Amino acid sequence: MKKILFLFTFMTLFSCVVNAASYDAAARVETIANNLLVKNSIPVSNIKFEVTDKAVDNSTFVDDRVVSISKDDLKYAGNDNEVAAVVANELGHIITGHASKDRFVSSFVGETTSATGVTGELINNYKFTKEEKEADVVAVNLMANAGYNPLAAIVVLTKQTSTYWDMLKAQPANAERAMNIFDYANYAYPNSVKSGYSCIEYKNFLTYANTVIEKRNADSKAQEKLNKELQKYRKNSVSQISKFRTRGGLSFWDVLFGIFK
Repeated sequence: MKKILFLFTFMTLFSCVVNAASYDAAARVETIANNLLVKNSIPVSNIKFEVTDKAVDNSTFVDDRVVSISKDDLKYAGNDNEVAAVVANELGHIITGHASKDRFVSSFVGETTSATGVTGELINNYKFTKEEKEADVVAVNLMANAGYNPLAAIVVLTKQTSTYWDMLKAQPANAERAMNIFDYANYAYPNSVKSGYSCIEYKNFLTYANTVIEKRNADSKAQEKLNKELQKYRKNSVSQISKFRTRGGLSFWDVLFGIFK
């Protein structure tokens, strides 16, 4: 019986590897991206998508209506759900106006002097993580509304190479962001979490997540804090998507830039 179970597990994983190897993620970007927009009632007539091997910026989206998708990120996408996760994250940044905000500040306030050394690195890491979490939450909404499994966002993140710090703490890659996606998905779309995700990376993540949840459940204050954060995430992300839609595909910072330029 054990030999049969082992063989079944091996064949399943082997099949996943083969399918991932033959799957052309880049070729699916435009179709999946347009589906994300249409199913979320976001105007799509003049929005284009491009796959690039350069660093993704998207701060000029308000001018050229082009959404750049990282070729490197697509390497971790083995099916349509996972491509949707990569695309939805970039749309999340555009909807929340992260790059547009930086553009606005640098244009009208001037380049700010950033801190250097360890302090500068901590500040930059905090800003990066905060913005990625905000974009991830918007992405989960976009994916769920379009019929994609939002748990795929966790899989894409944890397929990536762990940092030295992740390994020291025995955490999967991008553990903080992945846990934030899991918590938000469980709060906003519990049926998706109950349905799960058939992938070894997700199963490995759950092993980590269950230890976090167990520890959190023993701390009522931590659980209360999380609940407040999730409520805020839900309110803000839904509002941002709705306003982006009614503005015809513009974030708050895009509008502000247009007024003052």
